Amino acid sequence: MKFSVILGNLGNTCDRFLSSGYKEQPSKVEMVRQAASIEGVQGIELVGTWDVTPDNAAEVAKMLRDSGLQCVSIIPDHFSQKRWGRGAFTSLDAAVRKQAVQVTKEMMDIAAEMGCDLINLWPGQDGYDYCLQADFLRARDWLIEAVRDCAAHRSDVRIALEYKPKEPRTHSYLAKASDTLLVALETECDTVGVTIDFGHALVAGENVAESAALLIRHEKLFHLHFNDNYRAWDDDMMVGSVHLVEYLELLYWLRKLDYRGWYSMDQYPYREDARAAINESIRWLSALGARLDSHGTDAFDQLIAAGDATNSSRVVREFLGLT
Repeated sequence: MKFSVILGNLGNTCDRFLSSGYKEQPSKVEMVRQAASIEGVQGIELVGTWDVTPDNAAEVAKMLRDSGLQCVSIIPDHFSQKRWGRGAFTSLDAAVRKQAVQVTKEMMDIAAEMGCDLINLWPGQDGYDYCLQADFLRARDWLIEAVRDCAAHRSDVRIALEYKPKEPRTHSYLAKASDTLLVALETECDTVGVTIDFGHALVAGENVAESAALLIRHEKLFHLHFNDNYRAWDDDMMVGSVHLVEYLELLYWLRKLDYRGWYSMDQYPYREDARAAINESIRWLSALGARLDSHGTDAFDQLIAAGDATNSSRVVREFLGLT
């Protein structure tokens, strides 16, 4: 498993109740050093305008190189600026839609300069809040057209569409694995795929392993974000803190279907020590992966073939060392 971290996860974390954040904000250099100090971390994801801009791209690239880290993805900021408040790719304002495409292409160019081959698109403001507010078909046409335009900009940088059912809008256009896969397929671009965020998939009511299998079936699972929650909200908690067995099933299927992408940490440890929380998440994934490797997947193959839930429960319990 190749582990990476979204850089901002190591910084100050705020919410709408405490907008100043729960911690002090460390410098970019300090966050990079923290990431590099976590065993197993080889890569960093950056957020456009937050972490990297055309003006500082060379400096950030050197900072990562000096720390022995690779830039694995850049996330264009289509969510935290006022101009995107009514949508980015699906804004009713054609000028805003054009800006969203331009920003994405700019981040693609920066990614290529940094030796990064992936842009992670989370169009968080593209959605709607009320009934009779949205033109579902026109918005989807705009979204597909924009992504296709971006994909045509350069073939050496892939685009992964990250879905989430809600927040900040009550309804997102990219809400589930299936509708996001449909958008990726409708672009007719080999370089457009999907990112699964474990917590987003939980909020969407999905079995994450099933979603991963569906995307890999179509060769469209480009990237993974790891966290956990209680399914009601995107809590961005530590890996395995709630859905341990579902994590085990996901790792089984990722191995079975030969997923070779990054395992990227995307968490918001509001009150916890960020480095410790991310380290603990990676330790969980590493331990589960190592146990799968040592046990092999044959036993799980047989369980699935038999479809006996009580036997599956027993094998999982014994697999976890609980006799």
